[in-house]
Amino acid sequence: MFSCLGPVLAGHFQPIRHRWLFGPLLGCLATSAVMAQPAMPQLSEIRVSAGEATAAGESDSASEGRVTADRLTRRPLLRPADLMESVPGLVVTQHSGDGKANQYFLRGFNLDHGSDFATHLMGMPINMVSHAHGQGYMDLNFLIPELVSSLQYRKGVYHAEDADFAVAGSARIDYVRQLPAPFIDLSLGPRGYRRSLVADSRVIDDKSLLMALELTHNNGPWQQPERLGKQNAVLKLSSGTAARGYSISALAYQADWQATEHVPERAIVSGEIGRYGVLSPGDGGRTHRYSLSAEWADSGATSASRAQAYVVDYGLNLFSAPSGFVNGLAGDQHEQADQRVLWGGGWQHSWFLGEGAGATELTLGTLLRQDRISNVGLFSTVNRQRTEVLRQDRITETAVGLSLEARTTWQPWLRTSLGLRQDHLQARVTPLAGAFNADNGGSVSARQLSPRMGLVLGPFQALGGTEFFANAGQGFHSNDARGATTRTSPQDGSAVSPVPLLVKARGHEIGLRTQPLPGWQTRLSLWQMQLASELVFVGDEGVTEPRGASRRWGLEWAQDVQLAPGLAWDGNLAWSRARFVQAVNGGSHVPNAVPLTASMGLNWDQGGPWFAGLRLRYLGAYDLEETGQQQSRGYWLGSLKLGYRFQTGSSRWQASLDVLNLFDRRANDIEYWGGACTQREALGGTGGCGSGSAIDGRLIHPLEPRTLRLGLRLNF
Repeated sequence: MFSCLGPVLAGHFQPIRHRWLFGPLLGCLATSAVMAQPAMPQLSEIRVSAGEATAAGESDSASEGRVTADRLTRRPLLRPADLMESVPGLVVTQHSGDGKANQYFLRGFNLDHGSDFATHLMGMPINMVSHAHGQGYMDLNFLIPELVSSLQYRKGVYHAEDADFAVAGSARIDYVRQLPAPFIDLSLGPRGYRRSLVADSRVIDDKSLLMALELTHNNGPWQQPERLGKQNAVLKLSSGTAARGYSISALAYQADWQATEHVPERAIVSGEIGRYGVLSPGDGGRTHRYSLSAEWADSGATSASRAQAYVVDYGLNLFSAPSGFVNGLAGDQHEQADQRVLWGGGWQHSWFLGEGAGATELTLGTLLRQDRISNVGLFSTVNRQRTEVLRQDRITETAVGLSLEARTTWQPWLRTSLGLRQDHLQARVTPLAGAFNADNGGSVSARQLSPRMGLVLGPFQALGGTEFFANAGQGFHSNDARGATTRTSPQDGSAVSPVPLLVKARGHEIGLRTQPLPGWQTRLSLWQMQLASELVFVGDEGVTEPRGASRRWGLEWAQDVQLAPGLAWDGNLAWSRARFVQAVNGGSHVPNAVPLTASMGLNWDQGGPWFAGLRLRYLGAYDLEETGQQQSRGYWLGSLKLGYRFQTGSSRWQASLDVLNLFDRRANDIEYWGGACTQREALGGTGGCGSGSAIDGRLIHPLEPRTLRLGLRLNF
């Protein structure tokens, strides 16, 4: 099956580095069709009525759940990370090129590129500490949605297993171990979009070998073609099940692209550039992520164990000019560079103590992670050529954690969970270059003890298995190690104060989960969160910007309804309010904290030739700056997937049509408020542009227009 990919690989996949990983991986893909082992037996597709696998009696909070592949495969997706919108209340956008991490919003948090939401894939952390572009940088562009078997999500700081960045919530994504059948999937769309995905799995003795290769190219609607080139490969060897077995996975991803950054809205209104025009050409970047990971699990009548280990080679060179031409007609482009190897793992062991009333599951867990960042830097550039080193460092950052949790069933209608975790962070920053960076180094450490607790009451089992939840806990997100050791501004040499390496978060939540009628599940939660500091490392300037403590509270309502066999509806509504404890820049509003989101979807698949999925999502207006006087504009966004299955001989085919931005809304994917200068303004010296001064205003990145993508899949 894969042997036909030789010419494609030769033309598109150029693994210059790490041949130790690419060589065996691609060799295995190329020869899989002639393996002597018998083909894998057919597996029936797992179906859950509304896509939620978490049932009554299994949850510790009202705001957690598990989304199965059945729901995910019916979602029309513009980008791989859009899969995360299956988490109720979470919104995914973009303000730059598709090779860069997305922008995420949840529970009144502008998660930026992932700073307060922790995500793992097959046991590997995705968020990057002390990253060149921003703390917690969470790039999910290497996800292959067709391989995802489940997405387990949790919100808040109530679960002992969750560590750094799990403030607004966390997600754990897993890939399948076996495919029902090998397939080739080809997709085409306007503006140079083309994608090919080849995937297969084989049984070798008692082991399953999963193989996949993805190649993507896209120009997008932008005046400056994006020229996104993405190569992605997966090799996963597994035995047994997730509860009793093991898996070893090798992933290889690389991409390069040109980006159209957010631009001043006035540049579009005045006609200086078109709606999809570029303010400063030459932005974009290249990135790679090569990883090797392993998972192992075993369980018995009285105990269960899990262990994970991983090593990741990661790199990014990102070129951006978000301020345009503040400093002159040469432009304000800079490069953010990040090269690192991170490794680590964890171990958890559970003991099942007793039966009946007072039965307890006691879980002890450990965590170890080390990021060895050989180069993280900020450089002034012109047309991607470095002209000045603003800041360049080497960082070694280590995280160690220990957790203990007791889940006790006192009665069939009463459960409690008590958790405690201890985390210790340590980092050493070594300045490498920069005119004002020589003294910005040293060692720093921090630790935190985080209690977590939960109570579940279910005395009304006759009323649809209704359960009431109460949760409280303490968590944290780390700050960039450079911010914790910086005493001199790398921009001008002025004195700055170091910030804490760790920021504490406290949260509380009450909620319920019930089934009012057969096939109708509903979940309601009222939550509150306090964050000790909104400190953010500003990668564009190489400094940490203090924004003060904040409070958030909100209400969420999620529903899943099985309307008829093969027809499911889901709806989510999330309201939140985010405020600084003390006024900042003349106001208390937290910028880019979305107060209202909503989504709904229909999935239709009765097992016949036709299937469909419809999604609607609302992103409410949000404050752009602290006074609340400037706000974004809310909008609805729709998308549709329509598919048809047919068979010719022994081959099964599937044709699909994705209609993205179904109603062709002329809205903005993201809006900011900040200073920038257009080329015309710099040329005329308007407002001091071209000599270091910027004009404040609305910065936008428009939604992509209505886009049609045709797909054809051949199952062997």
